[in-house]
Amino acid sequence: MGPLIVNEIISQNTNLFLAFVIGIGFGFVLEANGFSSSRRLAGMFYGYDTTVLKVFFTAAIVGSVGLLFMSLFKWIDLSYIYINPTYLWSTLGGGVIMGAGFILGGYCPGTSFCAASIGKLDALAFIGGMFIGIFIFAEGYPLWENFYNAKFLGAPLLSDYFGASRGLLTFLVILVALGMFWVGEWAEKKFAREDYKMNQ
Repeated sequence: MGPLIVNEIISQNTNLFLAFVIGIGFGFVLEANGFSSSRRLAGMFYGYDTTVLKVFFTAAIVGSVGLLFMSLFKWIDLSYIYINPTYLWSTLGGGVIMGAGFILGGYCPGTSFCAASIGKLDALAFIGGMFIGIFIFAEGYPLWENFYNAKFLGAPLLSDYFGASRGLLTFLVILVALGMFWVGEWAEKKFAREDYKMNQ
């Protein structure tokens, strides 16, 4: 979570406790929306179930609007939020690998732990494969170090990149999300699977 104004509004311990509670809430929302189901997650890529898309874009709206207003009311200091540095080629390569794993396994790293927590064996197998991949990456790092560090872009923000205010960017995120909700509804009708609906 973004750090609330620690020692001015709340203490450091309270900040960590709130992060813990929000994490539990996040896991609950994932499970409640079927993110522990590999069929539902794979359905996103085949178009017959776009719940994942809808939940993620809803989270993007809530997160961006929440951060914007909390920043305006001085409840949060956005300068404390860590932005991961961007290495373009490894980001694209990693995205392709993760996307392929997502389609084949039906999980991403977060949802695999969500499913494993309720005892799903396929999720445990997915997590095992993930750790094998981490081991291979770490041991073979010298082989692809140059690729990993290629095309360093720093830690750019979309608002800075496009020269737009945070408010305008948040508004654009909302418009994109509404458009994707419509696309999701269209896709579910276009690629509907009766056997999938009967098993839900």
